[in-house]
Amino acid sequence: MFPRLSEYPRRLLLALARRLTTGYCLLIAAFWLLPCVCGLLAADAHPNESPSPPAVVQVDLREMVEPVSADFVVRGIRHANQVNAQAVLIEIDTPGGLETSMREIIQAIIESRVPVITYVAPGGARAASAGLFILLSGDVAAMAPGTHTGAAHPVILGSYGIGKTMETKIENDAAAYIRSIADRRGRNSKLAEEGVRQSRSFTEKEALEGHLIDFVANTPQDIFAQFDGKSIKRFDGSTATLRLRNATLEPYAMTTRERLLFYIVDPNIAFLLGALGVFLLYLEFTHPGMVAPGVVGAIALVLALFAFHMLPINYTGVILIILAMVMFALEAKVTSHGVLAAGGAQAMVLGALMLVNSPMPGASIHLSTALGVTAPLAAITIILLRLAMAAHKRKAVTGREGMIDSVGVAETNLEPSGKVFVHGELWDARAPAAVAKGARVRVRAVEGLTLVVEPESESR
Repeated sequence: MFPRLSEYPRRLLLALARRLTTGYCLLIAAFWLLPCVCGLLAADAHPNESPSPPAVVQVDLREMVEPVSADFVVRGIRHANQVNAQAVLIEIDTPGGLETSMREIIQAIIESRVPVITYVAPGGARAASAGLFILLSGDVAAMAPGTHTGAAHPVILGSYGIGKTMETKIENDAAAYIRSIADRRGRNSKLAEEGVRQSRSFTEKEALEGHLIDFVANTPQDIFAQFDGKSIKRFDGSTATLRLRNATLEPYAMTTRERLLFYIVDPNIAFLLGALGVFLLYLEFTHPGMVAPGVVGAIALVLALFAFHMLPINYTGVILIILAMVMFALEAKVTSHGVLAAGGAQAMVLGALMLVNSPMPGASIHLSTALGVTAPLAAITIILLRLAMAAHKRKAVTGREGMIDSVGVAETNLEPSGKVFVHGELWDARAPAAVAKGARVRVRAVEGLTLVVEPESESR
């Protein structure tokens, strides 16, 4: 028997359903398998590629610890946190600096999410005074061979007669601060305190044996190899594992503004700017209308004042420099046969040497700078003052004053009035007595447009 016609549509639908189901399953399988296949193909296409090496941001702390260098180091640490670096390497070579700037750097180190490695390098470098505090505050502290640290006794800058009690308070505060840092970092707090109270200094070997630092390394790569995979205790008590294998150093550079400010706060540069500013402003005041010396001098003087604002100033030095300028001015006015000039030069040199009150090397004005500024400044100032005073005393040669004592010739008889020829011009004139035509006369006064004259023989 033949099937009924109504069964054909049903069979057709069933066959179509089976085909659709099979195609849908294949599509789902392809959707999930395609990424895997692509990944395998990509791996086969680049069999030698490896994950990028970890990055370590390097920040150099050179010269003095002061507001500009502190701001630079703090920004470098923040940058490392923003780019998720594996660590920050602070390479230190400093004689010390200001306590407030030191605390800013240490605070940034403590708050950093990224581990901070403090490293005294290269050979011959130091982490003296404030540098010891910064060195001990790092998660990992290391020194290169031939370096040293310590001598961290607080020094009172720009102050005299503060008293023994205040000195003791400042010393105790510094000692407690370094003890707290060393204790939290698991380092020898007793030895660290001796670096403050007794101004002890330590070579890299002594610091390692005394457990002030963790490692002596020739290069940063030695530090990375030594501490790769090791767990360290952070300042807040948490732990972190360092991943430093084949780490690459990414130097963090100063901006143009920071480099400019860094050079300006050098006491020698600040003194040069101050002397140049004073001289150019004086030149502008004595020669009005030149404009350029006034503009440059004002800028130089403002920059010098900015630098001195951040330096420990000894006001005895300021008074000596002002006294020197007064002596230079008197030398131009009083005949002292060079005594005032010599005294002014000595006062300026002594004032320059005493101006910045800091016992730290490199934080004061050099003798060569003081002499190099004083000699030309004294000579130029005295010469300009002499020229200005000579011009002030010189007889006027124009206007009413220029006519006085001038000699002319009577063009007509003066009885008592007439005409005279003076300075190439014909003037109305009046004489107290009769003067013959052609006689020589001397001007004694000017009354409006009339000259009062007298015979030259009588004026003598």
